[in-house]
Amino acid sequence: MVELGNRNRFFFDFGPGCVKNILAMGVPVPEINDIFISHLHVDHYHDLSYLLPFSAWAGRWKQPLRVTGPSGRTPDLGTKAMVAGMKQMLKWHLEAFDACPIGDGYEVEVNEFDWKDENGICYDKNGVTIRHWRRSHAKDGASAYRLDWNGLSFVWTGDGRPDELTAKYAKGVDVFVTECQPDLARINLYKYGLPEVLYNYTVDIHHTQNYAAGYLMKQVNPRVGMVTHMAFDNDTLNETSADIRTHWDGLFLYGAPDVVVVNVTKDAIWHRYAALPGFTGQSLPNPTILFGDPLPIATGKGIVPQPRLPREQQQEQLTRDLEIDPKKYYPPDVYREPIRKLANPEEVDLLEMARVMGIDLSKFKKAA
Repeated sequence: MVELGNRNRFFFDFGPGCVKNILAMGVPVPEINDIFISHLHVDHYHDLSYLLPFSAWAGRWKQPLRVTGPSGRTPDLGTKAMVAGMKQMLKWHLEAFDACPIGDGYEVEVNEFDWKDENGICYDKNGVTIRHWRRSHAKDGASAYRLDWNGLSFVWTGDGRPDELTAKYAKGVDVFVTECQPDLARINLYKYGLPEVLYNYTVDIHHTQNYAAGYLMKQVNPRVGMVTHMAFDNDTLNETSADIRTHWDGLFLYGAPDVVVVNVTKDAIWHRYAALPGFTGQSLPNPTILFGDPLPIATGKGIVPQPRLPREQQQEQLTRDLEIDPKKYYPPDVYREPIRKLANPEEVDLLEMARVMGIDLSKFKKAA
């Protein structure tokens, strides 16, 4: 949530649990509006389906819910289609709530911009200008945003690989918020049994690794660099800070835990913690959910399903070409070649997974 001195508020992405945090900050439900979605992964818009019916029920009767977001490669992959599908999903709920005073509260004003439009304006009112540009996040239709108002500025990158457009259009911003994906492949292997190749493959086609976040901040040179999209864990944060400091030595903050408040004037920036909701971890599911029942214990090999739509089929080559070469931000002694394709078949050691997860495979049925 970005709240300006003129009391205008803007919300960048709207993932699960955010309404709870917004209410904790004293913002009434009917006043939650002007939502900007970076891309259509559900963790970036999930709470829209909660907000729409309940904000109308709570008194947002006379103004539409305003949602801005990118188009997709085809019309059915854009923000308008997502909102239409959401309203269809909510049909029973919306009709049931029509027994209450709703007025025009179910109306949604969708501003869908062309995801290819480089640094285009998607909002320009009351002295506030918001621009957008494409990001590389495995599929066409992911965007970053920059808000400018009264000589102050804010960038929200959403998710994506470190890229040249962000380095260009975020340059000199006051508050630069990007994602950060800590290098946890080995830890996830030991803790959950998740094969390293699967973790690294996901990062290398979707996300910004620690070193890359620091490198990107150095290119942007903001007054303050921030990272989010990560767990709040002291040990992880210590390593993340060290990696980012490889490139960035300016003011640096974490966007975790919920809720971090950052106050910005032309003379100073300071931050503080607000509400701190609790969190409980969750391990990976029963292995039969991953590899079927019965398990292929006899061979000891689990076969990873191949991607049905590789990013090469969903994303323009130009978007990938704009990614920053990993050799520019990884120190030479920790560089590894990015994993951008899975082997076919991609096999994992089922017995090793079971060992590190402490699972007794004798309790499961074995495949013939």
